[in-house]
Amino acid sequence: MGEIQSELTWEKMKEEEEKEEIEAQVEIWKYIFGFVELSVIKCAIQLGIADAIENHKKPISLLELSSTLKCDSSYLNRIMRFLVHRKIFKTISTNYDNYPSYVQTPLSRRLIRNGEQSMTAFLLLESSHVMVAPWLSLSDRILVNGNPSFKKVHGEDIWRYAASNLDHSNLINDAMACDAKVVVPAIVEGCSELFDGVGSLVDVGGGNGTTLSILVKAFPWIQGTNFDLPHVIDVALKYDGIQHVVGDMFTSIPKADAIFFKCMQWVLHDWGDEECIKILKNCKEAIPKENGKVIIVDVVIEEEREKHNKYEDVRLMLDMVMMAHTNIGKERTLKEWEHVIHMAGFNTITVKSINAVQSVIVASC
Repeated sequence: MGEIQSELTWEKMKEEEEKEEIEAQVEIWKYIFGFVELSVIKCAIQLGIADAIENHKKPISLLELSSTLKCDSSYLNRIMRFLVHRKIFKTISTNYDNYPSYVQTPLSRRLIRNGEQSMTAFLLLESSHVMVAPWLSLSDRILVNGNPSFKKVHGEDIWRYAASNLDHSNLINDAMACDAKVVVPAIVEGCSELFDGVGSLVDVGGGNGTTLSILVKAFPWIQGTNFDLPHVIDVALKYDGIQHVVGDMFTSIPKADAIFFKCMQWVLHDWGDEECIKILKNCKEAIPKENGKVIIVDVVIEEEREKHNKYEDVRLMLDMVMMAHTNIGKERTLKEWEHVIHMAGFNTITVKSINAVQSVIVASC
């Protein structure tokens, strides 16, 4: 009986291996040409395809689209065929010029440059030659005593590079702002109680002030301080209820009822544990001992794979981004977050999920 069961198990294993082999024949091509999707979507943004369809106010034919964009219709047809296959745009059948007409999807609306849910600035940042080049040296980062990929390619870390290359700094600020427009409303909706009784709030590494502007609008009793490096504050936008302050989070942080950090603004996940502990200790000095708190909006990597979250794949990709674009940054598991927060002197940690890649971590004394 045991031999028969063993034979059945062996046959099942062989069937699984054959199935995996067939899948591998297809899957490997996705990795060989993995850059194609990014390049074509960037092309669509640069051409303004989603904007043109949105502005047309009705289904648009290929000829109408090519005329609007001043594109060669045969090339544009091939681009659109690819994007429709990826379900970025949809087609509907018409009798006009023997081609289908195009309409938007929830995904394509995120490619509208100034749309409410636009992610174009983020995509343009990550597809820039500055950010793509370090990926080609990722293996050097992994080696013992390896060199940071970004620094190897550009000769300095990403912050010094941004400080001396303002066009790239602006790309970063725009990308962080577009992420804020998606994430911060999810925080307002899911964690509004965190801001009860908070009269003053410092956004550390707040970029151009977009994140804080959304929070102050939602909670008008808050006096906001946008705290960042000089070259960032120089181009920060003016908002009612917000002051912009230049400084270095490794030295000190302005005093307030609460301190705010948001992932994608190149703050805590860009640094190693030692640096994070130093920053968080400065936060502890800046808030009241009785009821002060630090609100961290950042990625929490799932430690149990069976509890797969819909955003977990993005979180793991972001961890690779940290490896390619920072010297010592990383995404953290809950245990790793607890370690750096406790080492900074905080006693209480609570974590709340929101409808975003990030979670909300609150540290208090």
